Amino acid sequence: MKIWTIANQKGGVGKTTTVVSLAGALAKREQRVLMVDTDPHASLGYYLGIDSEAVSASLYDLFLNHKALTKAQVSSHIVSTKVEGISLLPATMALATLDRSLGHQEGMGLILKKLLALVAEDYDTVLIDCPPVLGVLMVNALAASEHILVPVQTEFLAIKGLDRMVKTMILMGRSKQITYSYTVIPTMYDRRTKASSSALQQLETDYGAALWPDVIPIDTKFRDASLAHLPASHYAAHSRGVKAYDRLLDYLFSKEFAHVKLN
Repeated sequence: MKIWTIANQKGGVGKTTTVVSLAGALAKREQRVLMVDTDPHASLGYYLGIDSEAVSASLYDLFLNHKALTKAQVSSHIVSTKVEGISLLPATMALATLDRSLGHQEGMGLILKKLLALVAEDYDTVLIDCPPVLGVLMVNALAASEHILVPVQTEFLAIKGLDRMVKTMILMGRSKQITYSYTVIPTMYDRRTKASSSALQQLETDYGAALWPDVIPIDTKFRDASLAHLPASHYAAHSRGVKAYDRLLDYLFSKEFAHVKLN
């Protein structure tokens, strides 16, 4: 089972769109996909038409009862979506209280990794959507992952957010004596604007081998797909945005995450 975390400490850069789009692309390839929403805003669930406050159980409950979890308990908290092959471990607003209530306890950073291990046989790929803030939820998401995808909007302020994200991964890696591998994904690229072109050049200069050598373009079909509560691959299969995520998926599978490591 592959586990990919999609993270950035800046909001609005395309994290949730990347999670849903990759999930749709994987499902089209007959992969069994589990999406995990660690963001208290629960955008991932709302994108797919699932009201996080209406679900009977969520990721929050698993964190509260993490000391004696079983596979059956984890599975009972996972909900189906209307897309075959894609399931969701939903978030709720209560996740926002975890740093205050549980963040000081020993071993809190490994809970997600342990609970995903219990359902490893049931899924081919896990995609973890992160909140844009460093806390116990992002720590769990990074610790559970074998590779980190960092979407970054092709504009100046988003690149500054990317700098913070990479520094966070370096510091976490040093404290845990591990290395994180990552891929930077340029998103919302508009070839008509100087700002997008300049930002992409800056990314190429600063991140070199860590940068996916392609872009996710601006595409209104992403917005339309979210209104339909579907991955774009299942709403507008031939759109340029969908084709870009297909290329990204091909790239990730071909590289097998060995091309760049944080030291």
